Amino acid sequence: MSIELKVPGFPESVADGTILNWNKKPGDAVQRDEALVDIETDKVVFEVPAPKDGVLEEILEPEGTVVVSGQLIGRLRENGAAVAATASEPSAVQEPAAVSSKVTAFATPSAQRLIEENNLDIQSIRGSGSGDRILKEDVLKVLAARDKPAPAASVEGKPKPPAPAEAYPEGRSEKRVPMSRLRARIAERLLEAQRNAAILTTFNEVNMQPVMDLRRRYRDAFEQSHQVKLGFMSFFVKAVIEGLRRFPELNASVDGQDIVYHGFFDIGIAVSSPRGLVVPILRDADQLSMAGIERGVGEFAEKARAGTLSMEDITGGTFSITNGGVFGSLLSTPILNPPQSGILGMHAIKNRPVAEESQVVIRPMMNLALSYDHRLVDGREAVQFLVTLKETLEDPARLLLGV
Repeated sequence: MSIELKVPGFPESVADGTILNWNKKPGDAVQRDEALVDIETDKVVFEVPAPKDGVLEEILEPEGTVVVSGQLIGRLRENGAAVAATASEPSAVQEPAAVSSKVTAFATPSAQRLIEENNLDIQSIRGSGSGDRILKEDVLKVLAARDKPAPAASVEGKPKPPAPAEAYPEGRSEKRVPMSRLRARIAERLLEAQRNAAILTTFNEVNMQPVMDLRRRYRDAFEQSHQVKLGFMSFFVKAVIEGLRRFPELNASVDGQDIVYHGFFDIGIAVSSPRGLVVPILRDADQLSMAGIERGVGEFAEKARAGTLSMEDITGGTFSITNGGVFGSLLSTPILNPPQSGILGMHAIKNRPVAEESQVVIRPMMNLALSYDHRLVDGREAVQFLVTLKETLEDPARLLLGV
């Protein structure tokens, strides 16, 4: 019995996707729920699993094809025996291209799982997919080479010389790779924000000593009680929610000639992934405890690294937080994530001299930047929002007392 393989339904915000990699070739046996094909959208890479045990009968849409929801891309023969691929079919294993050690390697989800299960160094694996992506076959080749016994010496008693490294042209070399759909979507949204919103940025600074003292005092007890580490992000999320309650314009969005005020707090937390920056959403963040916030942020970071974020994880959001401080940024102007009207930028904590009660003292200071849409947020509200954050973080008891 032949089973049609179709592209799963995309959400309304995603028009199409690109077939990134077929993990099987025609004639290969497959098991139910085994990943057959990886499809890249402008938000995530997701796998299409096999609906039944059987044999991949036919590939109708090759790698690199742009596909839409419900499109037929292949056929599976249920309960069939594996057959050899015909000679006319291209080989599934290609000579891998060299990957610069300066570039962060990106593996498809199925390849990422193999890498993690076998404790492999992702930077040592050369990818043969589009844009030097690491495919499942590339990882299998590494595992096969690792488990293969060392070759015996030649008749002359000399070891076989290593294969010559790929030669690069002399002078200034260049490398051209297709822009990933995620990178293209990021570029599109940044240009959209700059064209359609009146973006301004205001700044303030916060003394992080009270938060650091509180973390140091309760860090071990917090981790033992909740099985998650107490970081800075939960403090900032709670402070942001307090600020949004006081200044709802920053939790609103423009829709044509209307302003939509959101009665909920879905906070986007920007995290870095091998494919670029993604912003998963903490739904109803005002209803989460600090442990729930830390747990949610940690799970998003793990999913981003593994490439397993779902459409639901990164769709929506009413306000965003980005932390350039983890990369050493001292000051920046974050750009809005449309249609949101505000985004907070956190930065590196640096010891600086500050004046307190006519005395110069050294304090761990962080610069804060708030970019906002001036079409619906005035400078007064933006400045007071940052003052609210500063007051709350410099006196964390306010988070408990709600003052």
